[in-house]
Amino acid sequence: MRDKKVLFMVQAAAIAAIYVVLTVLFAPLSFGEVQIRFAEGLTVLPYFTPAAIPGLFVGCIIGNILGGAIPVDIVCGSLATLAGAALSYLLRKHKFLVPLPPIVANALVVPFVLYYGYGINLPIPFMMLTVGIGEIVSCGVIGTILLLALDRYKGILFRTEKSASV
Repeated sequence: MRDKKVLFMVQAAAIAAIYVVLTVLFAPLSFGEVQIRFAEGLTVLPYFTPAAIPGLFVGCIIGNILGGAIPVDIVCGSLATLAGAALSYLLRKHKFLVPLPPIVANALVVPFVLYYGYGINLPIPFMMLTVGIGEIVSCGVIGTILLLALDRYKGILFRTEKSASV
């Protein structure tokens, strides 16, 4: 039981760290009304492990803080990632639907943050489109490529208590 908790925490921490690095490394593309946050491609990881849910949430919080986001963006943007990750986990039996929840969650939430929080004076539906396109690139394309690549090695990379004892 203790080993399972440790494994969960290690996986969550590793995912959070990778999310932060990708967000900061690609900061010019990770923020704004037209954004492609490559770290959002990691939102397919709940397909492999539930530890990805808190990992992505914490990674998004830290990435937003380090990226200079305002408090409402730190909270609402991170909650959108959390919702997307949790819903992706619920869809894990439908592999090709896993990237969909983070696309929808961010396309619905982030434009309101941009409009009301940052004062970006563009129509919200237009920003839903631009953020949605960025999410399709990061989650739909990059995330799906990552999902298919990792799926071949899931028994090795995302060990569970059961596979660890074999």
